[in-house]
Amino acid sequence: MLFRIERVHGIASGLAATAVLAATMVLPLLLAAPSSAEPAVPAPLLDEPAAAASATIVLAGGCFWGVQGVYQHVKGVTSAVSGYAGGNKDTARYEQVATGATGHAEAVRISYDPRRISIGRLLQIFFAVVHDPTQRNRQGPDIGAQYRSAIFASDPQQVRLAEAYIAQLNSAGVFGAAIVTSVEAGHAFYPAEAYHQDFMAKHPSHPYIVVHDRAKLRDLQQRFPELYRVDPALVSAAAAN
Repeated sequence: MLFRIERVHGIASGLAATAVLAATMVLPLLLAAPSSAEPAVPAPLLDEPAAAASATIVLAGGCFWGVQGVYQHVKGVTSAVSGYAGGNKDTARYEQVATGATGHAEAVRISYDPRRISIGRLLQIFFAVVHDPTQRNRQGPDIGAQYRSAIFASDPQQVRLAEAYIAQLNSAGVFGAAIVTSVEAGHAFYPAEAYHQDFMAKHPSHPYIVVHDRAKLRDLQQRFPELYRVDPALVSAAAAN
């Protein structure tokens, strides 16, 4: 991509108006066809159902708009909330996290029904669709530790499954480069500001979404048709109930 879209409070800036217009008109056509360069990501060899009727996992893979948007369209996911993980409560605000100095990553807390989808399948989507796990402290145009690839495990089982899957993918050379995804435990999750929630669903024509995230939904539907749901599990809908 020859230009970069800056994300500032949900508003694209730093672009000429003509470039934004061209991107929003042309890119949907370019994104319609799957890329032959996308690697096939196998399912994890080690996968165990959660013991409880519901479970959560927190994943970070770049801008949380796209991560949340993907998982909201996954069957078995009951909630996907954008937020921050890895730092302290006092710095869990967008303006501070954006400095890259808080320890936080933009992350998404995924609540799911283990009877309908396993943690292994959620992790497979994470590596196959959500982001590039070989990029250290960045995703696409977004650079900084707040955009790192990370799995924030809530218990030892999640740590074991995540580390085993990363080792499996590295051993198979799936991505042609080492996975840099960190497995981090013992961190609280803090929901992000309201204007960040359901961003992809609310702003499907936002230039950042068009350029960087719309193709992820296409990949989810094509690679995991049995897991794709048309109607997303929105944070706003859950709050209204």
